[in-house]
Amino acid sequence: MRAFTGLKVLDFTTTIAGPYCARLLADLGADVIKIEAPEGDLMRSRPPLRKGASTSFGQLNAGKRGVVLDLKRPEAVAAARRLITGADVVVENYRPGVMKRLGLDYASVAPDAPRLIFCSISGYGQTGPSADKPAYAPVVHATSGYDMAHIAYHHGRERPDSCGIFTADIVAGAYGFGAVSAALAQRAATGKGQQLDVSMFEGMLSLMTVELQTSQFAVPPMPKRALYGPAATADGYVNIAVASERTFQELGRAAGQPWATDPRFAKYLDRRANWAEFMDELEAWTRTLTTNELMAVLDRHGVPAGPYRTVREALADPQLEHRGSLQEVHDAAGVFKVLNPPFRMSASETKAGPRAPALGEHTREVLAAVGYGESEIAAITGV
Repeated sequence: MRAFTGLKVLDFTTTIAGPYCARLLADLGADVIKIEAPEGDLMRSRPPLRKGASTSFGQLNAGKRGVVLDLKRPEAVAAARRLITGADVVVENYRPGVMKRLGLDYASVAPDAPRLIFCSISGYGQTGPSADKPAYAPVVHATSGYDMAHIAYHHGRERPDSCGIFTADIVAGAYGFGAVSAALAQRAATGKGQQLDVSMFEGMLSLMTVELQTSQFAVPPMPKRALYGPAATADGYVNIAVASERTFQELGRAAGQPWATDPRFAKYLDRRANWAEFMDELEAWTRTLTTNELMAVLDRHGVPAGPYRTVREALADPQLEHRGSLQEVHDAAGVFKVLNPPFRMSASETKAGPRAPALGEHTREVLAAVGYGESEIAAITGV
């Protein structure tokens, strides 16, 4: 048995944030039914593509059942409402107001489904002056201050970085999963459902613990080199995290340098003020060693450090094999691997389902299960 075995989830989501939230629910055993428009989720067209099947889509939707409903058709909207009122959880990430126009919002369906948990994920939240703004992750990275906070660690930089890694989506999906889990616990005590409002914008702000405070109060100026950044080796780069006094002292011992007693570096604030000089001296040592040699020395001294790797290299780490972190998933084109949830439970399995659904693969099966006959299904699907 998994933690969410028996839980029925309707997934009205597209792209990344909402699908990731719903996939985590599926990974813990929920029966997740993904509702798609006839043209399918946008991610179905995103590479890598094999025989028309996207592994990017598959990674976000493994373990779900797939249903096509054209919500421009009244019959399909009525079918969606019937499915919703029989569900435990709805996850949606349309722009605020879309579900209300369809008559499928929480206020409209809750009278017929008082135990329903209705999770809405959006760029800026369901209400407020920014609620109607269209938002994709890169836009939220910019508006949250995240991108400018990032380049502040690169002295002399003014132009923000370009980045195609959709951090805001995954963060919002994870917060959505946490909110649904909390609401399920509350429902177990009260018997009542509720609406959940997840903001990508606030999710990104939550990542910037230090920056949230330094934006409010005066702090020492930023060092000319980042406190946590690359140190060059003879054949690559290593990130050395000097996060405590013990770490700093052990790093000096590893390098055979008297940095712990050097007045420029001995105290944290002095060390911060002279960080560029410290890094120059550190790199004079690290450049004499290969990455593997440096890591061996740092590991012996308990200094937190790691080599800069590609994702391909990281996926080959034996730690992932030890933890069973990767799961094989099948789709119409064959087999690929996805990452299981990054947590384990001693009394529940946490892994992705074995298949990613083809577009509309389970439409008839799902509609028949809620009482629709063949002629009615044909009227709903137009097929």
